[in-house]
Amino acid sequence: MNLFVAAMLTLVLADNLLLLYLGWEGVGLCSYLLIGFWYREPEYGTAAQKAFIVTRIGDTAFAIGIFILFTQFKTLSIQQVQSLATETWPVGSNVAMIVAVLFLIGAVGKSAQLPLQVWLPDAMAGPTPVSALIHAATMVTAGVYLIARMHHLFELAPMVQEVIAVLGLVTLLLAATSALVQQDIKRVLAYSTMSQIGYMFLALGVGAWPAALFHFLTHSCFKALLFLAAGSVIHSLHHEQNIFRMGGLRRHLPWTFWTFLIGAAAMSGVPLITSGFYSKDWILWSVWSSPLSHRWIWFGALLGAMLTGLYSFRLIFRVFFGEIRTQPTGESGLAMRLPLVVLAFLALTVGFLEMPHTLGNVTLFSHYLSHALPATALLPGMDESSEAREQLAVTVAALLGIGLAALLFLPGSLFGARGTDQSTTHPSMTLLQGGWGFDRLYDRLFVRHWFSLTRNSSDMLDRGYEWLAVCAESCHGWLSHTQTGHVRWYAATIAVGTLMLLGLFAM
Repeated sequence: MNLFVAAMLTLVLADNLLLLYLGWEGVGLCSYLLIGFWYREPEYGTAAQKAFIVTRIGDTAFAIGIFILFTQFKTLSIQQVQSLATETWPVGSNVAMIVAVLFLIGAVGKSAQLPLQVWLPDAMAGPTPVSALIHAATMVTAGVYLIARMHHLFELAPMVQEVIAVLGLVTLLLAATSALVQQDIKRVLAYSTMSQIGYMFLALGVGAWPAALFHFLTHSCFKALLFLAAGSVIHSLHHEQNIFRMGGLRRHLPWTFWTFLIGAAAMSGVPLITSGFYSKDWILWSVWSSPLSHRWIWFGALLGAMLTGLYSFRLIFRVFFGEIRTQPTGESGLAMRLPLVVLAFLALTVGFLEMPHTLGNVTLFSHYLSHALPATALLPGMDESSEAREQLAVTVAALLGIGLAALLFLPGSLFGARGTDQSTTHPSMTLLQGGWGFDRLYDRLFVRHWFSLTRNSSDMLDRGYEWLAVCAESCHGWLSHTQTGHVRWYAATIAVGTLMLLGLFAM
């Protein structure tokens, strides 16, 4: 894990693309090693290989983009590349579009966005602290950092920015609906990570660079909190991860319950008191007011906010309320509780670094980034009253999601007694549980054909190698007959060879 942190620091602090790429590959390697940590389990090794291969697709595109930039500008310094690109390429330039697309593919692969999102749910095979590290502030957020760091290039390719926004919106909705039906507590959080990073991509797509990074910051706090709290739950339940075999834990795990509740509230965007509200509201306000956005994108993001509250508190009500289905061993020790308390405090307070005009107008975070990232452009006519109405809509969406979760999943509510069985025979449930069927689709389109090709190629290659071995053995048998041990034979052979060489030279 120390190597993981070192690789991420290298990625973040690098001032040239080559060093950044080394850190980029370093986090990919460490994620592969940590996901497959329990190497004796075949499925964990398969999950690690899947993550490694899928992210390599994006890494290859990223590397090609770096090569193109080097051939164009003869430098890999990030500052010089962006300065030269701005001076040399006009907006909409073909080369700028190609490089932006290649960098986007790299970011999509690393940040588990559509269509390279299939590796992230299986990454839950690693230990839970590893999941917290990967999902909160390192591996999957690297793509967001890359786009924000290279924002000058993407500003030269406005069509690519629109694609980023649409990819973020589609990913956040698909992941949110999949999170609603997951049974594994860590897979719920995995899909929630995909959804929240979708919000970051959405912000990047509309040019709200500071808003994306602010959600990056708040997400790192509440998502690390949720994963570590989930680890505490799993630890107390003898490694049980199925939420349908949990329940009634709030009385037995009070520290874990309250910290988990704070994390879920922050992710849902509970207004005023959680950091997630301020960062998500900033993104939605940027989407609403940006000239690069469309109204349907904002409504989709608002629907995602409602779904976030729904799946977050579905998890709370399934795990901590109702009857006990698996007897817990008791609350975790101080070494596990202390990080939860610290992260819970951050999940509540980090949002106060950036507050909107209607709620205090605090701009510490955006002021800190102002020398590196431009402010978000706003449509004319966007005033405080417009912002207040948008905040009200975000608040209603979050509370509506939480209310629906209480209605559907809280024991004792109108529908709370239903849905306690974990049967998922309905085709729609199976589709959602499988992440909208992307794994099956890719398996049929690519994996099976590739395995078939490798089997056939292996047979042909093996036959070729075997033929070479047979030829070598035959030649060896023939040449061994010349080793008779008679001096006359050797002398005659030397004489014949000498005559042949003289004849060749004479020609």
